[in-house]
Amino acid sequence: MAWTGTTRARAKINLTLHITRRREDGYHDLESLVAFAGIGDELHLVEAKDLSLTITGPEAAELRDTDDNHIIKAVTNLRALKPSIKLGAFRLIKRLPLASGMGGGSADAAAALRLIARLNRLPLQDPVLHEAAIKTGADVPVCLASQARMMGGIGETLGPTLSLPRLFAVLVNPRQGSSTPAVFKEIGLKPGDTLKGDAHPIIASVQNTAALLQSLEQGRNDMQSAATALLPVIGEVEAALSSLPECRFTRMSGSGATFFGVFDSCRSAAHAAKRLTRQHPEWWVKATVIE
Repeated sequence: MAWTGTTRARAKINLTLHITRRREDGYHDLESLVAFAGIGDELHLVEAKDLSLTITGPEAAELRDTDDNHIIKAVTNLRALKPSIKLGAFRLIKRLPLASGMGGGSADAAAALRLIARLNRLPLQDPVLHEAAIKTGADVPVCLASQARMMGGIGETLGPTLSLPRLFAVLVNPRQGSSTPAVFKEIGLKPGDTLKGDAHPIIASVQNTAALLQSLEQGRNDMQSAATALLPVIGEVEAALSSLPECRFTRMSGSGATFFGVFDSCRSAAHAAKRLTRQHPEWWVKATVIE
C-alpha cells in the first residue's frame, strides 16, 4: 500500500518587519518577528513514481499553472540536492488568498518539504531541507517548522524558537494582490542604502500579551506605507479593522495586502470578523489565533 501523509500549511504573519538595507546584489536584508496563524492551506501526499500536483479549494481558481507552483519548485530543488529521494502526487487544498503577505506559497512549499522528508525519513533539521527551502523562496525556511521566531537576512537566518502568548486575531485581505517587487521599488533603496528608523526591539519569549504588544508597538512594518501608496484599499482595510470594538493593535503582514488585528478574546475576534464581513462582503475576513 502506498505511503500517504497530510500536513497543514499555516499562514505566516509578520508581526514586525524592518528593512535594514539593500544589498549590492539587489536583495533586501530584513529583521522580522514571524508567527503563524491557526488557518492555512492543507497538503496531501501519496507516494508515486512521478512528481505531480493537483489543486482544489476555495482559492484554487487563481492557481492555474501547477508546473510553476512553489510546491513543485521546492521538491525539484530538494531532488537536485538528493537525487535518490522518493516522490509522490500532491493534492493542495488552497484556502489562503494569493499575493496576500501571509506566505501562502512559501508555507505550501515548506509543507511539501516536510511531507517529502517524512516519506524519505529525513529529519526536519537536515541541512539539505533548509538549503532547498532557501533556494525556493525567502519565506520558505521559517515556514519549515512554522514556529514563532526572528527571521533575518533575506530569510536564511533564523533565530531560536520563541514562546509567545496566543493572540486572538482577525485577518483581513481586500482580495487585491500586493506585489512584493513593486513595494520594494516604491521604497526606492539603492544598493548599499540603509533605511532610517529605530532598531528592531529585542524580542524574547513572553507569556504576557500586554508585554508582547508593547514590544510590537516599538516595531513596525517598513513596507506598509509603500504598499498603501500603491494599493490605497490597504488604508481602507486598516481603518475598518482598527475601528472595530476591542481591537487593540493592527499591522500589515509582509508586503500586504493582509492586515491582522489583535483582540481581547476569541469571542470578540469572532464578533469583529462577522461585523466586518457584513460591512465588506467582498473582502476575505477570518477570525483565528496567532502564536
